[in-house]
Amino acid sequence: MTILALIRHGATAWNGEGRIQGRADIPLSPEGVAELGALRPPAELGGAIWLASPLARTRQTAALLGGPGAAVEPLLIETDWGAWEGLTSAVIAPLAARLAARGRSGLDLAPPHGESPRDVQQRLRRLCADLARSGRLHVGVTHKGVIRAMLSLATGWDMEDKPPVKLAWRAAHLFAIAPDGGVSLIRPNVMLERRT
Repeated sequence: MTILALIRHGATAWNGEGRIQGRADIPLSPEGVAELGALRPPAELGGAIWLASPLARTRQTAALLGGPGAAVEPLLIETDWGAWEGLTSAVIAPLAARLAARGRSGLDLAPPHGESPRDVQQRLRRLCADLARSGRLHVGVTHKGVIRAMLSLATGWDMEDKPPVKLAWRAAHLFAIAPDGGVSLIRPNVMLERRT
C-alpha cells in the first residue's frame, strides 16, 4: 500500500497578516524558521520519500524538518487564488458570499482567474495515480488548500460546511492510496515532535 503523509509549510509573514498567499512565493518568516527548527517528523515517517511543492516556503519546511533532498513536485503547489491573492480573509469573505449566492461555493468556489478546490483535486488525482504504483511511504510538504482538497477527496466532504475532522497544522495527515489511485484517510493529526 502507498501512503502519502501531507504536512503544511511553516509560518510566513503573510500568514501572520492573515493574507491569502496562493502562488506568491513568500519565504518562511523568522518565527516560522525558529518553530520548525525545534520540530521533527514523527518516527513513523522514517524512511519516507520526501516531496515538496515548488514554492520556497515548502522547500524550506522540508529542509528544516530533515526531509533528505525533497524532490520538487509541481502537483503539490498551492491553490491559485487568482485575483484574491494577497487579500485578507476579511476582504475575501463578502466576495466569496457573492459567488456562493450564484451557486459557486464549496468545491466549486473559485476566485476570478483562480482555481477551485475541485480543480486542485484533479491535480491530486494525477499525483495519487503516479504514487500508487510505488507502494512506498511518501511525505509531501504542501499547503493548507491542498491538504483540505485531499481531505475532501478522501472523505467525500463537499466543503460546504465544517470539515469532518479538525486538522492541526503542525502535524502530518496520513492518506492511503489504493492501486487504482483512490484515496482514503488513514489518520489525521500525527503531531510533529519536539527535537530533544
